[in-house]
Formats: sequence, C-alpha cells, structure tokens
Amino acid sequence: MARPESDRLLLLDAEADVRPSPRGAAARRALLAHPVLLLVGIVLASLNMRAALASVSPLVGEISAAFGLSSTASSLVTSVPVLFLGVGALVAPWLARRLGTEQVLLGALLLLATGILVRVLPSVYALYGGGVLVGTAIALLNVLMPGLIKRDFPDRAASMTSVYTGAMIAGATVVAASSVPLERAFGGSWEASLAFWSLLAAVAAVAWLPQVLITRGRTGREVRVVPGTPRTGRSVWRSALAWQVTLFMGLQSLWSYVLIAWMPTIFTDQGMSPSTAGVVFAFNNLIQVAGAFLVPLLAGRMRDQRPLVALVTSLVAAGYVGLMVAPVTGAWLWAAVLGVGQGGAVGLALTLIVLRSGDAVTASRLSGMAQTVGYLLAAAGPLVAGAVHEATGGWTVPIALVLGVCAAALAVGLLAARDRKV
Repeated sequence: MARPESDRLLLLDAEADVRPSPRGAAARRALLAHPVLLLVGIVLASLNMRAALASVSPLVGEISAAFGLSSTASSLVTSVPVLFLGVGALVAPWLARRLGTEQVLLGALLLLATGILVRVLPSVYALYGGGVLVGTAIALLNVLMPGLIKRDFPDRAASMTSVYTGAMIAGATVVAASSVPLERAFGGSWEASLAFWSLLAAVAAVAWLPQVLITRGRTGREVRVVPGTPRTGRSVWRSALAWQVTLFMGLQSLWSYVLIAWMPTIFTDQGMSPSTAGVVFAFNNLIQVAGAFLVPLLAGRMRDQRPLVALVTSLVAAGYVGLMVAPVTGAWLWAAVLGVGQGGAVGLALTLIVLRSGDAVTASRLSGMAQTVGYLLAAAGPLVAGAVHEATGGWTVPIALVLGVCAAALAVGLLAARDRKV
C-alpha cells in the first residue's frame, strides 16, 4: 500500500528541487555502505541542535552580573542566536546545493564549536558575536538534517525522525540540568561551564569527517530539476494560507524562546535556587518529547487540525498563567503543562507545513518561508520580555503579553489548520 503524501513529505528536504549528478549518487551509495557512521553522525549532530541555547538560560544571572547587563541587554544573549536561526535558514539550501549536505553539516558543527568558545571571551561584543555564530550554525543543522534523513533513509523516515528529535531534546535536557553543577565544578566559572559544550560539537564534527571524505568532490555538482511551478502557480509569499502557517510557526516559537531565555530566572526571582531552577527547566525540555511525538501523529490522521491548535495553545496559556500566579509552588506542574504544549505546538507547526502543501517543492519553499520569518519574529520574544521586566520590575506584565501571543497564535492557527492547500 502506498504511503499517504503527508507521510512521504513529513521530512522537508532543502534540496527538494535538485537531483544528484551520477557522481553525487555514487557518493551517496558509498556513504550508505557505512550506515553506522551515518547514524552516529546524525545522533551527535542532533545532540547539539539545542544544547548551546539551553546552556545559557540557567546562567543568565551570572552572565549579566559579569558584564553589568540590564534585563534588556541580557535578553540579547538568547535573542541574537534566535535571530540568526532565521537568517541562516535563508542560505542553508544554497550552501547544500553548492557544497554538498555533508560538507555543510561539518562546517556547521565547527562553526558551532567556535561560536561557543567565542561567546565566553572576556568581552560583551564577543558574547553577542559568539551568539551570531551559534545561531547561524544551528540554523544550518535545523534546515539540513531533516532533508538528509529523508534523502538517505526514505523507508525508515519515521524511526530516524524519532532518533533525531529524541537526541535533540535529550541534548537540551542534559545541558540545561548540567549547566549550574558544571559551573560549581569549575570553581564558579560560568565561562568554563558554557565552553565545555564546545567539546560536544567538536566530537560531532569528528564523527562527520569520514562522511565528508567519502563524498568529497562528488556531491557538489547537483542537477537542478525544473518541476514547473508549484501547484498554485504563484509564490508562497503571496499566499494568505502560507502566511497563516508562517505566523503560527513564529508565534509558537516566540513563546518557547521566551521560556528558553527566562524560565529559570522567573523561578530564581521568586527564591528558587539556581540549581533547582535548572533542573525544572531541564524537565520542561524533556517533557516536550510527549507533545512533539503525539500531536503530529494525531494531526496526520485528521483533515482539520483546529482542535489540536486549540489544545496546544490552551496548554501553553495555562502554563504561563501558572507561572504568573504560583511560579514556585507549582513549578513542576507548570513545566509539565508547558512542555506538552510547547512540544505539541512545534510538532503541529511543522506538520501543518506538510499538510498545507500540495507537493514537495511547495513544502520546501513554505518551510523556508516559515523558518525564516518565524525565527525572525521569535527573536523579539526574549528581548521584549526582558525589556518589559526591567521596566515593570516583575514578570506579571511580560507574561500577560505572552498570553496575548497565545491568543494571536490561536487565531492564525485556526485559519492555518483548515483543510486547504497553498
């Protein structure tokens, strides 16, 4: 029995409109003759895809104190990488077609390791400049990893997606829980705690090196396919439905990156110890697996995903209300509710890109639009939340603003979840 179109498109390929040259195809066959190397490389790269972002949040107080940063300036530590997640998404497909996916992934991991080290140099400019490198590197990984899995494991896409997403969330969970203990182990040095995770990126780069050597010189000459126009005959940028999907992607990213930037600080401002706040934050990352796994499965079996939009936005809103009224006493509950909602929302946003697209090329272009605009929008979240917190001296108003974001996400999500095609 043929698989549904949504299953075949579930992993969006940044190279959907190209096909390999004969030398490129030979290189891929050679690479797939060593599947253990490829699997290890995928797992190690995936571990890095959130780690460098999750490592900062539990230490933002120490970083701010070291440089004398205001809440607004502190928020840039997380906003700058998110901003460049959107910018990097623009160039990833072009780099993959020109240089080959394996080579770009290796370069991204080396860039990530470099960015992490630059970020801990004794200069506020290096702190932000390292964030630029980190965000660009993660953007390349975000865009190219799903396409690589779809290309090389077409018959095991579901299981490999579980491996890839599970490793990504596991990396974020372990790093978030370890940041404060590592700081203490290194004698109170937040710089050493952050720099430690450059080793994880370096190890992943070493694992990708054999794959680059196998494919070297044979994947950079792809043949562009001319598929005609997407099914609508017009650019996705001119489609109202594409903008609805994109805005849902951006707004759910915004509420998540506010939590990535500020959740531990919300707890510590109410008297929780930094180490406990870090563990609660790690638990929030871990519980996202449940939503990210279940919601896309349900979405793929429904013609209309509006009930799921209402569910995930309601969970996130409820969790934020909990952070407003009883942040410490209900910390574990709010972390769990938010985690299921966050994971479900990102899984639903990615699935809507597929379900609202009529073909692979449209899906690839809509993915690029949604990631670029979405991350640019999301980058404003930590910055605005930090600025409002500084102006008001508390978290009530920033959280109220995020509840407004939840309402906006619900509105555009209900439109995006209708059974339509771009």
